[in-house]
Amino acid sequence: MLRNLFQRLIRRMTVEIDKEELKKRLTPLQWHVTQEKGTERPFSGCYNKFYEKGTYTCIICDQELFSSDTKYDSGCGWPAFNEVLEQGRVKLTKDTSHVGGNLLLLIANPDMVRTEVTCSKCGAHLGHVFNDGPKPTRKRFCINSASINFHSAGEEKKMTS
Repeated sequence: MLRNLFQRLIRRMTVEIDKEELKKRLTPLQWHVTQEKGTERPFSGCYNKFYEKGTYTCIICDQELFSSDTKYDSGCGWPAFNEVLEQGRVKLTKDTSHVGGNLLLLIANPDMVRTEVTCSKCGAHLGHVFNDGPKPTRKRFCINSASINFHSAGEEKKMTS
């Protein structure tokens, strides 16, 4: 009984997305990044060298993810943050897609195992997190501009349907 209650609660917390509607709403790059786990070219995203005060949200479900207070220039070519607004806002998963099935490559280069960052509410791919960021967290959330929106500080957030 408790398990069923927990499963119903999880379903309410996540968002079901109409993929056809979503494909019409997103640009091809936004679709590729968020739905196909793609990556935009480095230094090409609109938020890479963007430093206004505000909040970054998921482009799919508008969940608040990152604050401009934790954004920094890592030089990696993508927006970088050293912390999430709240830990439950993102899901972290080991990603070995870089290595494919090449076990020898993985053994020789263990740093090729990355940690994927997805939105906890809708499952959209956002980017990856690395342990080479600034103190105190040492985190570098390397996030695709195509997966996020920006809301200026003081701006009333418009909800998307």
